[in-house]
Parts: sequence; C-alpha cells; structure tokens
Amino acid sequence: MKFTQEQQDIINSSGNIKINAVAGSGKTTTVIEYAATRPAGSRILYLVFNKAVRIEAAKKFADKGLQQVKVETAHSLAFRHIVFKHNYKVRAQGYKTHEIAALLNLQGNGEKHAEYIVANHINKCIAYFCNSDQRKVQDLNYLDTVTDPKARAFVSTFYDYIIAQTRLLLSKMDKGEIEVTHDFYLKKFQLLNPELGYDYILFDEGQDASPAMLDLFFKQKAVKVIVGDTHQQIYSWRYAVNSLEKADFTTHHLSTSFRFGQDIAGLASEILELKSHLDENFKTSVSITGAGDSKEIKTRATLARTNLGLLLKAIEYVTENKRSRQIYFEGNISSYTYADDGASLYDVLNLYSNKRHLIKDELIRSMKDLAELEDYIEKTEDVQLSLMVEIIKEYENEVPEIINTIKKRHVGNNNKEEADMIFSTVHRCKGMEYDSVELVNDFISEKRLDKLKEDRQNFELSIPKLNEEINLLYVAVTRAKTDLFIPETLLPDTFNSESPHIHVVKVKNEDEELPKKNTFAGAEKNRNKKEKTYSVEQIRTTHEGAYKPWTQDEDDELAGMFSEGCPIKEIADHLGRTRGAIVARIKKLELENFY
Repeated sequence: MKFTQEQQDIINSSGNIKINAVAGSGKTTTVIEYAATRPAGSRILYLVFNKAVRIEAAKKFADKGLQQVKVETAHSLAFRHIVFKHNYKVRAQGYKTHEIAALLNLQGNGEKHAEYIVANHINKCIAYFCNSDQRKVQDLNYLDTVTDPKARAFVSTFYDYIIAQTRLLLSKMDKGEIEVTHDFYLKKFQLLNPELGYDYILFDEGQDASPAMLDLFFKQKAVKVIVGDTHQQIYSWRYAVNSLEKADFTTHHLSTSFRFGQDIAGLASEILELKSHLDENFKTSVSITGAGDSKEIKTRATLARTNLGLLLKAIEYVTENKRSRQIYFEGNISSYTYADDGASLYDVLNLYSNKRHLIKDELIRSMKDLAELEDYIEKTEDVQLSLMVEIIKEYENEVPEIINTIKKRHVGNNNKEEADMIFSTVHRCKGMEYDSVELVNDFISEKRLDKLKEDRQNFELSIPKLNEEINLLYVAVTRAKTDLFIPETLLPDTFNSESPHIHVVKVKNEDEELPKKNTFAGAEKNRNKKEKTYSVEQIRTTHEGAYKPWTQDEDDELAGMFSEGCPIKEIADHLGRTRGAIVARIKKLELENFY
C-alpha cells in the first residue's frame, strides 16, 4: 500500500506524538502500520472508544499478524483490574433516579419532587466526578456543570446535601454494599495509579477523552500516541475533554480524506470556519483535502442532531415514501423511545393522557401532570425527557401507532444493508460512513449564530456548547461518501459550490422545520419555548379539527391529497388536524396499500 507523506511521517516517527486526523483520513490504517514498525517484542496497547471498535480493530491487527498489540476500551481494561479483584457486582444500566432516592432515603424538605431532583443531580455529580481527574468529590464544583437558571437555583439551595449524598452513594459502592456502575470502577482504576506495563500506548478518539483515563494515560512510562480530530469533539456533555489540546506532544496531521471528494471537503472546511463567529482569531489548523472518488449509492442515511428531529423525519419518511419498505435505526429503534433513566415515551404519553394506571416508570408516576414533569425537567436539565415531552405534545395519542409503524418497517441488525434508509443521530453514527447522507434541519446554522450574538451575555456563556454544535454539523457532513443532501439553511453564507454531489434542499420556513426546544445548546430555550397545551380547547386553537370525529368528506379529501403526494404537514393544515392524527388516519384507512 502506498502511504501519503503525512502517513509516512507518522509511521517513521519516534517519541510521544499526537495525530490530528480529519474524517476518513485512514487513521486506523496508519496506526496499524505504526505498530508494525515498532521494535520486535514491543508491548503495545491500543485504547479505543467502544466495544464495537475494539472488536473491529483487534481483527485488523490480528490480520496483520500483530499479536503483540492488545486492543482495549478504558472500561474493559478497568473491569479486569477492579471488578474481578474486589468481586464487585456491576449495575449494567446504572441507577435510575427513583432507585437512588430509595437507596439513600432522600428527603424532599417540602419542595415538590425534591427527592427525585436531588437524586438526578447525585447521578450526574457521580458521573462528573468519576470522569474527572480529581481524587475527591469535594475538589470539584458540580455547580459549574449546571446552566439552566432554575436548575442552578435548585442545586445552589441543596448543594451541600447533594455532595454529601453523592459521597455516601460512592462509599456504598466502594464497600460492595450495592452494585457498582461502569463509571465507578473506571474511577477506582484511575485512583490506584496502576502501571500498565506497555512500551507503547495508542489512545484513539483523543478529542473526547475521559479526564480520568487521560490522567492514567499521561502517568504511564510508555511512548504515547494520541489520535483524534479536534473538530469531532461532541461528547463534552459526558464531561469528555480534548486531549489533543492538553498533550504537549509533537503534532502530526492527516489532512487527506479518502472517504469523500473535494466538494464535500470544501463544505466541511467552510462549516468549521463558522467557529470564527465564536472567536475572531479562529483559524483551522489544517486544510482538508478530499481524495475520495466513490460513485456508487448503496447505503442511504438520514442524520439528525436530536432524537426528536430524527423521529419526526422517520415519521415523515414512512408515511410519505410509499415505495420504500425497509428502514434501520443505528443503535436499535427502542433506544430512541427510552430515556437513560428508564422512562419511556409511553409513560410520558400516559401522564399526558391522565392514564396513570398504565405508567410503569416510578418517577413519571409520581408526577401529577405534564406541567409538573416539565418543572422537574427544567430543574434537572434532563434533555431526553424534554424531547419525549415535545414528541408527545406534537403527536399526542397517535404515538403508539406511529412507533409501531416504524418498528414494522425496521430490519434487524444483521439485515442493515437491506434497509432503504438508515436513520441515526450524529452521536450514534460516529465513525460510520454512508454513500448518501441527508441532514435533518435541526443543526446549528450561521443565521442562528448571528441571532445569538445579539444577546451577548447568553452567547458568551454558550460558546463551548456552540463550538460543539458546529462540530456536530461537521461530523454529520463528513459521514457522506458520494452524495450529500443538506437544507439550505445549514449552508454557510460563503458556500457557492455547484457540485453534482451536494444537493441543496429548499426549506419553506426554517422555524417550521426545526424542533422548537433543545435543538442546540439551549441558548434559545426561552425564546422558542412552545406554548403548553393541556386541554382540547387549547389544542383546537391551533388545530381546529383536533379530537373531532372524522367525516366521510374528510376521509375522501385525505385520500385524494395523500394519493397526490401532498406532504403530511400540508394535509394537516388543510384539514385542521395534528400531523399525528393524519398519520394515524392514513394507517387506519390503509391508504399506503392503495397509493
């Protein structure tokens, strides 16, 4: 294989280095060749991001006959050193909010649902500490991670209590009184300051490194290599940091992408230039060159910033694309309908519909109504629950049928290649590539950056998050190998290419296309907050036909418009119904089978 000069420089290098590699630049191939050229008998550790990458990378090293290379994730490494030694039991899914409240016998002190809100913050505080490089919980200021005004006010009031209970829960794990979490045993591993005994340690995805693991990495005596892409940092919300900026190592670049051509490379570069809105002195460290020449279209993907944006697009796709039959969700469709804390879309729907006897999740069941849940969401900054509420408010009682429709079209993991369309959020498709990519219009845009700058105080507070929002758009664009379909509102003002591979999608009304809440950085939360509607009368102020029986004339109009390919929103507006009601009626009348 012929290597580029940049790749050859890395392969021939010595000492500690960091590699800033653009998307699709062959970093794994380069790292494998680097390992192959190390002195005979060298013990090499390759630290990767997740289990799937570990399995794939291990096979690639084995195929090259590099048996001396051990591929691990941070957690697989820590698991063997900590869990086995201490005979811990692992809580695979972590602790739910109501479980923490029960374990610690938390008291509400009179404020509504305070025990659950405190428990939620304890969970986050544990994650913050366990991923940090600090040795004590009290050495951190958890309040630094809280941005919502109501949440900050709550945490400030209960701060000492939250910290004390966080330490108590960690102590229970340490003593083996309760099951330990994945974050816990990784933290304990870091605190032991182990010497791993390798000659070379290669640290992949260095732009999203756990500070705890990074601390352990820097303390090793081995030659160290960090590989990553500064502009693909998208996990700071998990308390990850960019190790490329923290390591004082010799810098190498991989600036040529073999995934896509120069047109997409140029657009990706212009998207990164949006960071100049955040920092006037911003300058990209490397110019991206596109050397890909793929022309085939076998895989098609729709990528979104949020679960909400993705589900809305999937609903539109399965109801309007009559010829397509198979779809696939990266990470499994069920994971998009459940929050990490265990609550499901159906629980939120049953709360909304006042069907309390059907609510399974204890936290949701403790809420009197949706208004109470939204108050809880604001005080905990629970984005997942917030998105679920938005979906329920948009589609109401049609949600079960909509989700069932999507699930019926969903192919299994082993048949992914049979899908007509793959759906994914950017976070779930990290490291993947598709022949054709369509972007949902829920990413940051230059227009919105300009609007945010008008409110200077909130803008300055949001700069780190906005920087990551630009990264998300960059990552989404660079998943495409051949064709990219991008809403016109997401294009930088400087973009003027007429590439046959970049298809600009017209947007009638940007505000209609974008989810109204938590789309990015929370910076416009109050400005775009959707009016709460809890009664039929209020809902009918925007959808006059909501909850009214369907007439034969309406069914005929619906069938006619659907057969002519009218968009769901247009049909809903014409008939005065919600989009969810239109989707459900199409299914009930089995119109998809006729048109």
